[in-house]
Amino acid sequence: MGVVGGLIVAVGLAAIPLPGPGWLIVIAGLFVLATEFLWAERLLEFTKKHVKRWTDWVTDQPVWVRLVIAVATAAFVYGVVVVTLHVTGVPDWVPGWVPLWR
Repeated sequence: MGVVGGLIVAVGLAAIPLPGPGWLIVIAGLFVLATEFLWAERLLEFTKKHVKRWTDWVTDQPVWVRLVIAVATAAFVYGVVVVTLHVTGVPDWVPGWVPLWR
């Protein structure tokens, strides 16, 4: 299980700068590693605690703060997608009517 969990974490770490669920993959790999290693279980508990604190904090904020966080997150994700497409190029399977770099 250690090798499988390590591979999942490695794929997740590689996917973090790309559009997609990189952190989610890393956490899934930690779940697998935590079945075998105590350090991974501690790291997973640390991560779950901080994610819960963040979620509770955002939930307690007024709607306008949550909206600002949502817009900032969407802008960041859009920026990552644009930079990724600029660096790697637009795939051939994207229809020609999509207004992206060609």
